Amino acid sequence: MSQQKKTTTSGIVQRPGLIPKTPVKNSKTILVNSHYKLGKRIGKGNFGEVRLGKDIRNNEDVAIKTESITAKIPQLMFEYNIYRQLGATDKMHKMKGIPKVYCYKLAGTQHNALVLELLGPSLEDLFNNFERKFTLKTVLMVAIHTLHRIETVHESGIVYRDIKPENFVVGRNQLNKDNIIYIIDFGLAKEYIDPRTKKHIPYREKKNLTGTARYMSINTHLGKEQSRRDDLESLGHMYLYFARGSLPWQGLKVQNAKDRFQKIGEMKKNITIDSLCEGHPEMAEYMQYVRHLEFYEEPNYRYLRHIFTTALHENGFEDDQIFDWIGK
Repeated sequence: MSQQKKTTTSGIVQRPGLIPKTPVKNSKTILVNSHYKLGKRIGKGNFGEVRLGKDIRNNEDVAIKTESITAKIPQLMFEYNIYRQLGATDKMHKMKGIPKVYCYKLAGTQHNALVLELLGPSLEDLFNNFERKFTLKTVLMVAIHTLHRIETVHESGIVYRDIKPENFVVGRNQLNKDNIIYIIDFGLAKEYIDPRTKKHIPYREKKNLTGTARYMSINTHLGKEQSRRDDLESLGHMYLYFARGSLPWQGLKVQNAKDRFQKIGEMKKNITIDSLCEGHPEMAEYMQYVRHLEFYEEPNYRYLRHIFTTALHENGFEDDQIFDWIGK
């Protein structure tokens, strides 16, 4: 569960249990930027909704995120600016695995709206649909492809800060894009390169917890400022979640969220990498590397991908992008 409030994402990814405070009404009569017609709701969050949309110029489906113009902590403008920094708003945008963003405008008179490329289900949805069992080949390919995504984000001066399976989605199978993994929902992202000085942000401690407890890094639990190393450690926890089926700190019986964060952090510190990664030597090699990265250090993404590419070949596979869900 994220410590900060955040909206849901683009794509047909539904987030149960989060109730929008000010839902968009009469969506059939509302247009965004005079081009995009609001359709049925496909997701919801603390700040608003995600709706199916239609580009009335070419009849193409889109996703439209909305929030009230009176929201106390506006999220969509921030997220739009992150997408701009990633180049996703450029008409010539061809960055693999980053959804296209069409516009940020008013929806009617009471809501802001962010219009994005419509995507398919999340890795969490797919994992559940496959009875929480991915093949080793799929787990290793997921690692390779998501490392490409996070490297793209980091190269843009952004640290993501909320790695979890729900925030990686595949393209729509109707468009034959379900072999592409996208990274979405930048509500908790932060610039780690100061846009004014072009220097790395300083190391700090006693920071509020930001992210999802199940996957966050040990240093995040300790209240340390997040940098690239923390995204990579969180990815490692996500890979182990897929490889093992669950993580040792899931399902803890605790009194409240604060105790839960603390207990999870203690378990992550106390369990050895060998024990956590038992039966998965490539995961152990990955975790050893990312947990020893320094705050300012630039990770060797190519080396990390090589770990998983080597594991693919040693097990008789290749990165052919035929994931477990392709064709199913």
